[in-house]
Amino acid sequence: MTPPLLTLRSVRTTPVEVPMARPLGTSAQTIRTAPLLLIDLETEEGVFGRSYLFCYVKASAGPIAHMLQDALEAVKGDRLAPLDIGAKLARHYRLVGVQGVIRMALAGLDVACWDALSIAANLPLVSYLGAAPRPLHAYNSNGLGLCAPGAAADEAEMLLERGFRAVKLRLGRRQARDDLEVVRLVRRRLPDDVALMVDFNQALSVAEALARGRALDGEGVYWIEEPIRHDDYAGCAAIARSLTTPVQIGENFSGSQAMAMALAAGASDFVMPDLARIGGVTGWQRAAALADGAGIEMSSHLFPEVSAHLLAATPTCHWLEYVDWAAPILAQPLDIENGMAIVPDRPGTGLVWDDDAVTRYRLS
Repeated sequence: MTPPLLTLRSVRTTPVEVPMARPLGTSAQTIRTAPLLLIDLETEEGVFGRSYLFCYVKASAGPIAHMLQDALEAVKGDRLAPLDIGAKLARHYRLVGVQGVIRMALAGLDVACWDALSIAANLPLVSYLGAAPRPLHAYNSNGLGLCAPGAAADEAEMLLERGFRAVKLRLGRRQARDDLEVVRLVRRRLPDDVALMVDFNQALSVAEALARGRALDGEGVYWIEEPIRHDDYAGCAAIARSLTTPVQIGENFSGSQAMAMALAAGASDFVMPDLARIGGVTGWQRAAALADGAGIEMSSHLFPEVSAHLLAATPTCHWLEYVDWAAPILAQPLDIENGMAIVPDRPGTGLVWDDDAVTRYRLS
């Protein structure tokens, strides 16, 4: 396939703060709104590409937007070739380093580039990448934060709406027995064939993770996610070797190089890169090749609308993490049918803004 010849003209960003239907209480903080940065890329040929970034805190939206404009100055007028643009910007930011808000900004730009290219080709992104749209197993990651055991069990049942057969529960309470109580109550409330993932959000030391992990072995937990500091690969490897429950990490991989280091260390049983931290579509493809070479199953973290396309083109595709945080500002949110994410067959990623909602939630 000959790539469409497009030229980068401009990038516009719009910060919004979207209320979350289910607040998320983690061991780090409670999140009640989703600060998003919407990105609109325009080419000289009149083709547009879109992406969005989850900013974690609304104060980071401004710096990310500024970095996008700075990056634009370096590549404005260039042919829309994501690998070439990424390489050029990596050189441009070599001294300061492609980390943090810079990496997020460049990932958002990369996704918008791929969206524009696949729209110009009149193909869904998944097809432009050489795969076909297909339903994907999704787990419901909305809510289920650090709350009372009964409330957690009630919410877990609610999260089975639309046919979900997997949910994720956040852990990391001060006392291990309190986490175990919640896990047991939620597990009893859910049907046996529903997978229960748990996430500590890096709350534990290695010793505490080993103790709590052993307590969870045999409790019907599908995976234990980020039990300790995300970049302690030796510690993660020791935990993965010691537990029978699989260990999941990856949302904090900063580029495919970090993932390669984790795989070399045997740091986990599964991996789940984050679109914004792994490097957008280009970084995801590199990560997928690493996972394929290692024979390790790969899931997604956040950004379900774009991640669905990428997982469908991932050889070791595992689970799509589903959150509805961007749904209020989308004209066509991602469809879930019988617990499966339906990859849209319209051109590009399928991201189209609901302009009235964007105006309503826009940050001044």
